[in-house]
Formats: sequence, C-alpha cells, structure tokens
Amino acid sequence: MGNKTVLYPQHLAMGAKIVDFGGWDMPLHYGSQVEEHHRVRRESGMFDVSHMTVVDITGSDAREYLRRLLCNDVARLKQKGKALYSGMLNEQGGVIDDLIVYLMTEPDVSGEWYRVVVNCATREKDLRWMSDQVMKMDVALTEQPDLAMIAIQGPEALQRVKSVVSPYRQSLIDGLAIFQGQESEGWFIARTGYTGEDGLEIMLPEEEAEAFWQVLAEAGVAPCGLGARDTLRLEAGMNLYGQDMDETVSPLVSNMGWVVAWEPSDRFFVGRAPLEAERAAGPASKLVGLAMETGKGVLRHGQSVIVDDAVAGEITSGGFSPTLGYAVALARVSSATGAEAEVEMRGKRVSVRVVRPPFVRQGQKVYS
Repeated sequence: MGNKTVLYPQHLAMGAKIVDFGGWDMPLHYGSQVEEHHRVRRESGMFDVSHMTVVDITGSDAREYLRRLLCNDVARLKQKGKALYSGMLNEQGGVIDDLIVYLMTEPDVSGEWYRVVVNCATREKDLRWMSDQVMKMDVALTEQPDLAMIAIQGPEALQRVKSVVSPYRQSLIDGLAIFQGQESEGWFIARTGYTGEDGLEIMLPEEEAEAFWQVLAEAGVAPCGLGARDTLRLEAGMNLYGQDMDETVSPLVSNMGWVVAWEPSDRFFVGRAPLEAERAAGPASKLVGLAMETGKGVLRHGQSVIVDDAVAGEITSGGFSPTLGYAVALARVSSATGAEAEVEMRGKRVSVRVVRPPFVRQGQKVYS
C-alpha cells in the first residue's frame, strides 16, 4: 500500500484505475486515457497533484540561498507571485530535479520568502540536498504536507474555476498573468501547468480539497489521470524527471539551456563551472523531438535512434499523440543528428522526422 492523497476516496468513487507512482497510489485514468486527453485539449480537465512536494523558504538569506541553489536566477522575479522554472544541479552539473519557485512577497522587502514545488519521487533527496546547501545562511526550509494541489487545465479551465469560486477569487484569477500566482485565504492560485494548455494549479488546505474537487466535477471539469497527464506533457515537449533528464546529464543536453541564467557572470550557482566548460566545448548531445508521421507503431522509452546505420541515441519519452494521431517522442541524440532518422522497433526500422519540440500547444500542431 502506497501513500494516498486526501482525494483518494474521490478517485475510487469516480471509478479510477489506481497505480503506484513514486510511492503514491494515484489514478491512471477514469475509464479512457484518450478521452481525458481530448477533454483537456478541447475543454477542461483536472488532476490531483497533491503528491507534489511544497517547500516554503524563509529567512534573511532566502534570495541568496536560491541564487546559489538554482541554475536560473530568482533575482529575475520582479513581482509578487511571479514564478520561475529552474533546474537544481549537483556539483557536476547534473540535474537533481526540475522545479517551480514562486516569489511570495514583493521583491526587496523585509521578510521576502519563496515557495518551491518539486517532484514527489525525488522528495527525500531534494530535501536532503536543499538542507545541505543552507550551510551557515539564515534560511529555513518548511515543508507543507497539509496542502492539497489540484491542476485545472484546458481552454475552458479558467472559466470553469471562476464559476465555482467567490467573486474575490474570480477577480484574482482575472488578474493573473501566465506563470504568476496569488494567495487568497489559505489558497494559492497559480496560472501554471504541465499540459501545454492555459490553466491553474491551486494549492489549498487538505480539508477543503474534496469539496472543491466535487464542485469542479459538477461544473463539468473532467477528472483526469496520470496517463493523460503524460501524453499531454509529451505533446507539449515538457520533460519528465528520471526519463528525459537526471543527475547524469546537464540542462544543456536536456532542452533546458533556456533555464540557465548565465548573467550576471559573477553569480555562483552549484554546477556552474562544469556547465560553462560544456558550453565552451559544445554539448555532445541534444534532446530533440521525433515525429513518426507515417507507418504504424508507437515510439517508446529506450528504443534506439539510428542515423546512417549507426546508433545516434535513444528515446527518453515516447507515446501515441491523441491530438496528432501518430507517435511522437523525445530523444537524446548526437549533436550532429540532422532532420531525418530511424528508430529500431521490434527488429525493424521506421522512419521519423527530427524536430524541435513542442509538438502541440493550445490544441494545435506547432512544430514544422
């Protein structure tokens, strides 16, 4: 028996197929993974993401601590509630985890603090690493295990949520920019997500989560499981930690170079020196998209990518794209790989196009 979120009884009542995910009993689907995927792309769907780890970072050195801990720079956060996507690296430049950090106060004020959301499967090693990096700084790390989190995603997500919350929260949602969150009477409502659609991720007290989930369902928001979450993020070209990157690879070969803040050049962050050396030498590999626009079969994790009869890399994430109607994948391949490749599938080779992800955003094909 694994850990269970506060919404576990709701998942059972709604007919979810339960599977283990990072030590948590979570819904894989509620009958049809493909239908749940389409509901998010076309209307709205909701995901229980209460298994994610939420950590509040306080203390007079909170900003400098995060500027050292993360490869992106929290000094870029110039407005209360703004969010930043980053990697947390080891001393070799490998990715310990990817995460989102929110500035929870106005910048440059006394008592400035931050909220960080990291992956559930990496919780223990993340917290241990974060604690080790505090050293002699005035920093406190406070986990928030009593918060549930519900992600509502899709083109109708904001309107559906607004239909079931108070007028004050409606106005708060109307004022949110992309990648921004705001507090509201114990809730934290953020315009973020992991699907390639507009939407909200709402942290709220566990005792309020079940009722909120229920009113969302009554408002027509479809419950969705891990299966749809994975195909949605794959179409959106979003990495899954442990598959598309881990501690053995750097952000530069994980399609995450954009989250490394090189300036100011005198800012030290853990892993900076190896990254600078890798950038100067030129990364030996890259994370690309693969699209199997013709032929049959599904691209899967671990399949070899072939260029000129030689193995050029392997698929890190793959699957059938319900939106496009054919298989797509992320793959780490040699930097020299061009626009065409083959994939080894059941003893045969199939042709694929090598493209730059994402594949789909806001319901539309976006790669060329």
